[in-house]
Amino acid sequence: MIDFGFDKIALIGAVALIVIGPEKLPRVARTVGHFIGKAQRYVADVKAEVSRSIELEELQKMKSQFEGAARDVEQTVNREMSSATSELQRSWEDGLPPALSASDADSLLAAPPPDYKHPKKNWRLKRGAMPAWYKQRQGIRTKALSGAARVARFRPRPLGR
Repeated sequence: MIDFGFDKIALIGAVALIVIGPEKLPRVARTVGHFIGKAQRYVADVKAEVSRSIELEELQKMKSQFEGAARDVEQTVNREMSSATSELQRSWEDGLPPALSASDADSLLAAPPPDYKHPKKNWRLKRGAMPAWYKQRQGIRTKALSGAARVARFRPRPLGR
């Protein structure tokens, strides 16, 4: 942009004062300021539009890169799935599970897997196994109180009682 120092601006102002005159100078200065503001806004709009178009191009490039990577991953997964499916199909046709010998297959087929057994962890039983005197000392509630009972329990007592 054009570089104006203080001395150049003062010289332009003095020439404008002599040429235009002191009566019209404020109106002319206001008009010049108005046009300079419009020019600055126009330049800012053009810069913003250019930066938006550059960002849009970058986003489109990134989108195409991501789509290409997704296609590569999809092709790799499909290839691996087809190879695993074909290997499983071959082993199924042979009659044995993949990577098992005949003796391993006989041992697996002979004994069925054990049934699921729940671990029987019950927190209520564990809470109930705690002695009552320990619960009292630790401040663990043994009975549930209603809201009204809790208010009555913690209400300050009158001095007369």
